[in-house]
Amino acid sequence: MTSFHEVQFPSDVSRGASGGPGYSTTVVVTVSGHEKRNVNWAQARGKWNVAHGLKTRDQVAGLIAFFRARKGKAYGFRFKDWTDYQGAGQPLGVGDGATKSFQLTKIYASGGVVEARVIAKPVAGTVVVYKNGVAAAGWTVDAAVGVVTFAVAPVSGAVLTADFEFDVPARFDTDQMDITAETYDLARWAQIPVVELRL
Repeated sequence: MTSFHEVQFPSDVSRGASGGPGYSTTVVVTVSGHEKRNVNWAQARGKWNVAHGLKTRDQVAGLIAFFRARKGKAYGFRFKDWTDYQGAGQPLGVGDGATKSFQLTKIYASGGVVEARVIAKPVAGTVVVYKNGVAAAGWTVDAAVGVVTFAVAPVSGAVLTADFEFDVPARFDTDQMDITAETYDLARWAQIPVVELRL
């Protein structure tokens, strides 16, 4: 994807961001007061505001450079959601003796309902793959798409799982910076909206 830069938003700035996953639901209220609800999105989409107080001069300089390099909304980037950036023992698949490539996913389960989230931006160096609970060798991961590829297809019935950290593909949801210099060393940007990208 040419409009995506494989660079992480400054993690010291993203720590403390407010926001999280959201959905789109249409609610129709009938004349009797009953509701009909239509789920428009099968998957959540994250949205955050990273403006959480004053920034140091160095942080502001980094933000300005990052914003200019992304040209506002134009280019996507990696974003660390500090509330949800790890997966442990996540199902990767089951070997069939032929398939070599498997997509990283994270499972969210509650009350018998399961949502599988595709992990497209794993953090390089954090992925560990297991076969039947034992750390496996002979595989690589494409950190730009989250696909694990084995040199030799796992044998039929082999249960594959993975541990990893991951970033969220995201972009700025504004084309305009709004920075106020509070002092020589401190500045404030009232709203820094960041929204998740569907890849």
